[in-house]
Amino acid sequence: MSGAQAVLWDFGNVLVDWNPRRLYTKLIDSDAAVEAFLGGVCTMAWHQAHDRGVAMAENRRALIEAHPDKSDLILAWDTRWAEMFDGWVTGMEALVAGLKAAGIPQYGLTNYPAEKIPHLYETLPPLARFRDVIVSGDEGVIKPDPAIYAIARARIGLDPARVIFLDDREENVIAARAAGFQAEVFTGAQAARLTLRAHGLPV
Repeated sequence: MSGAQAVLWDFGNVLVDWNPRRLYTKLIDSDAAVEAFLGGVCTMAWHQAHDRGVAMAENRRALIEAHPDKSDLILAWDTRWAEMFDGWVTGMEALVAGLKAAGIPQYGLTNYPAEKIPHLYETLPPLARFRDVIVSGDEGVIKPDPAIYAIARARIGLDPARVIFLDDREENVIAARAAGFQAEVFTGAQAARLTLRAHGLPV
């Protein structure tokens, strides 16, 4: 295993705790109804359009036409976005801070709506101080498309074999490895710390 010179982070549920259920349990009476709404109306497949750069106002138009009785709930995905979050994933603020203190360059590669990145930087300011962040909504392409890893390689400018990437989704890790990065599936802060140490980083 080669030593790493930099860390490339996924954001959602690696660094930041994001769960739409956190919002919709406030707005919908039963757990079953929450699951039905998130499984059949505001689905992850629908949300991926935001990650690809489609504006939320545009993306919700057809959905509201299809579900006019749920228009307020659909609109809340945008207007109450902040309520889906609960700060840092446990243990990750300290890990990011430790890497910064050690002078290790940190980067982001995230499937994320471009219009919501300012909120994320306000919520977790250290992310705004990473060397660079590749945001899918700005690039118009999402992980695990090889194109976004090519963008990351160009932007980071280091040998990808010297960059360790952590993401909570296995398909994104597999694609990162195919692009030449060292990559591991994120399963929590303790495992991440051990992974970074195994790649020679002082954490």
